[in-house]
Amino acid sequence: MATLVSTLFISLDGVAEIDPAWHFPYFDANMGAAVGEDYEDVDVLLLGRVTYDSFAGAWPDREAAGGEDATFAAQLGDVRKVVATRGDADLGWRNVERTDDLVAAARALKADPEVGKVLVAGSISVVRQLLAAGLLDELRLLVHPVAARSGERLFDEGDAVYPLRLLRSDVFPTGVVRLVYAPGEVPGDAGYEDVVDKVPGAGTD
Repeated sequence: MATLVSTLFISLDGVAEIDPAWHFPYFDANMGAAVGEDYEDVDVLLLGRVTYDSFAGAWPDREAAGGEDATFAAQLGDVRKVVATRGDADLGWRNVERTDDLVAAARALKADPEVGKVLVAGSISVVRQLLAAGLLDELRLLVHPVAARSGERLFDEGDAVYPLRLLRSDVFPTGVVRLVYAPGEVPGDAGYEDVVDKVPGAGTD
């Protein structure tokens, strides 16, 4: 099955709605390399409509301008893009298709033998739905050392917890921490009585 990966820029207080004022000052070569790794070997980009409109409103012009970011812009243009939207307006970019059933589209992509890696870039609502459906294989977070104080947070209110297993962590000189998680399990049932022997000073007289 294909691997479904999410990549997000996020603040310490969980805001994943990027504000350029707290994002770009931390974007160094290390973060650029991490983003490049996220986009390596991507067969399909799975995007929400808001994120797609942001991409389509910027990257085609950057590709045409031929600047330093033109190579990455062309990569984004060339890759297959599936956009979750209920609208029927022209999406206005090459290699793009729409779906009005995100979860069904994600399941079909994961089951497609010709697809190896699906990347969800940004798209907070998409990530939430994929987590709830148990379809996300990796959650990659670039945690900025700031408390944004306002903006949309990744995790909404809900009844179920999402246990995660840390696959990898990297600390950049800027203080940004890259955390790569996979779905996990809570390590058993425990209450205070089960850990009291680990409280500082326990067992010493």
